[in-house]
Amino acid sequence: MKTNIIASIIIALSIILFGITIRSGLISFKKLDRSVTVKGLSEREVKADKVTWPLIYKELGNDPAEMYGLLEKKNQKVVAFLKEAGITDSEISINPPTITDRQADNYGNEIMNYRYKATSVITVTSNNVDQVRMLMRRQTQLMKQGIALVSEEYGSNNIVYEFTGLNKIKPEMVEEATRNARITAEKFAEDSQCKLGSIRNASQGQISIDNRDANTPYIKNIRVVNTIEYTLE
Repeated sequence: MKTNIIASIIIALSIILFGITIRSGLISFKKLDRSVTVKGLSEREVKADKVTWPLIYKELGNDPAEMYGLLEKKNQKVVAFLKEAGITDSEISINPPTITDRQADNYGNEIMNYRYKATSVITVTSNNVDQVRMLMRRQTQLMKQGIALVSEEYGSNNIVYEFTGLNKIKPEMVEEATRNARITAEKFAEDSQCKLGSIRNASQGQISIDNRDANTPYIKNIRVVNTIEYTLE
């Protein structure tokens, strides 16, 4: 009888201890699973440090050889205009002219005064963005010489501005994005009456470079977003 009582007590204590152990394990697992994922943002506005400006002009005529000669003379005038403004040879590239037979593409049997259309493109690629932008405002000087620049072949936004210095500012922006993510996580932990723990997972997210707006494509908006998961204690 006494043996049975002792055995029952042992079994009861074992069950209690087992329950405490399970409960403790569940609580520990629950604490381990508590976390918060936040995003940190860093933004910069920077000026473009590279510009590509295609100068496009056309010629109509019936004699391709004569048209090539006219384009060559216009090319010389455009290059002289650019060099007078300080653009160097290394920043100027002259594409071979293209000639289109308009009669071959005339499916409507339209009467044409000129059979051929020639297009010439001279491209300026420079890191001196301010100098090129100033020159763009002076392109009416070319019109006075009989050279009318067009843009419909390449769309209205044929001038391309770029920012190539991302690697110089990227570390600082990543650090700022990480700092902002932690501030957000600490605020969440405070509101949840928790303590912010260590980083469980972190990933550098999107890095985007966009025009600030349609009217100032030479001003770029850079965004760096980090995603970080913290444990909560």
